[in-house]
Amino acid sequence: MSLRIACDLDGTLADMESALEAEAARLFGPGVDLRASLRGRPEGSASAESPDPTASSPGIRPVLPASGGRRLTDRQQRQLWARVRGIENFWASLKEIEPGAVARLAHVSAEQGWDVLFITTRPAAAGETTQIQSQRWLQAHGFELPSVYVVSGSRGRIAAALSLDAVLDDRPENCLDVATDSNAKPFLVWRDVPESVPQGASRLGIRVVFSMAEALEQLETSHAIGPRGFIGRLRGALGI
Repeated sequence: MSLRIACDLDGTLADMESALEAEAARLFGPGVDLRASLRGRPEGSASAESPDPTASSPGIRPVLPASGGRRLTDRQQRQLWARVRGIENFWASLKEIEPGAVARLAHVSAEQGWDVLFITTRPAAAGETTQIQSQRWLQAHGFELPSVYVVSGSRGRIAAALSLDAVLDDRPENCLDVATDSNAKPFLVWRDVPESVPQGASRLGIRVVFSMAEALEQLETSHAIGPRGFIGRLRGALGI
């Protein structure tokens, strides 16, 4: 089944959170609660991806356990992002969250005849452009000739403009945009415990998975993606 799929990078494939935690520890010492501290917007930017899956949108609310770590102040957050921007080719240096996931995506997409593109709102870092750093990272992990789009704005409008069938993302608000602004099926790649899955996700048409491996397994089945367009959405709403 040929599909047009967009896949997010940070938090979905790339382990930005661990890299940021390491830099925060170097700057401010151990024990920082990074998820509680960061809102994913470095100074001067309103569109950087965040390791924080707790950001919420109307109609979708995560339930996350409390953490005892120290929160960064606004000034410390700016310092952290300034440090990241100064690291040579920072985006090409990240680890995979699931080792082998990128190569697996490349293999399955080639086998199934899918068109796959990667979308990210990463801010610029020293060295090559964000797009090239991201492409090099994907190639190094097994995806040849990747198409990478550095974007801003609603993921739903992007999905609609590109006539996508599915979007894989780790942020609830991005999945909500996709569900409400396009015909694409949003897959929320949730990296926390099942009990913390955002309330209302399934009601809003968001499919929740707990790994890229699970997402790919579901995408390989014909029932995971329904027919596009008004009739397809009407059938989905009526459960037929």
